[in-house]
Amino acid sequence: MSREILIGVTGGIAAYKTAALVSELVQSGLGVTVVMTRDAQKFVGAATFCALTGRPVASRVFEKEDHPLGPHIELARKAELLCVAPATANFLAKAACGLADDLLSTLLLSFTGPVLFAPAMNKEMWTKSAVQRNVSQLREDGVEFVGPAEGWQSCRELGVGRMAEAKEIAAAIHALLDSIGPK
Repeated sequence: MSREILIGVTGGIAAYKTAALVSELVQSGLGVTVVMTRDAQKFVGAATFCALTGRPVASRVFEKEDHPLGPHIELARKAELLCVAPATANFLAKAACGLADDLLSTLLLSFTGPVLFAPAMNKEMWTKSAVQRNVSQLREDGVEFVGPAEGWQSCRELGVGRMAEAKEIAAAIHALLDSIGPK
């Protein structure tokens, strides 16, 4: 039986890189379910992730037909690890405060396994005190981070804030799964 993980996708331009991450994870033998925010779907369509995983994409809190107990409960119980890539400044703030106003943020509060965030935002946002405060709080809460990296950003400037590459995120996911042992 393959190991099950969740990939959360939030509304940032780096969401296009998450498709490569999901493909790599599926090819490595992991069972991957993707959870997308409404804004994420403005950058990459759910059909992309359906094709890559062979599974439906979860995006609504109330999907009774597929999840009688609620997707935030059922998906959380099936998965061993939750990775959010990209993790936008908005999502980091919601997570640090424990807000739950969509499926992904509600799922995060229901999830009991390891959590990995791959932040992505422009360099000015990444260096803001509020964002760094949220990152510190999340680290204190046990969230692991991969990146952000320095490089070319969609704002057409170089700086720190670019989402880590798919291979680096995949390696961090596999390392976390190894650290918790076999299912």
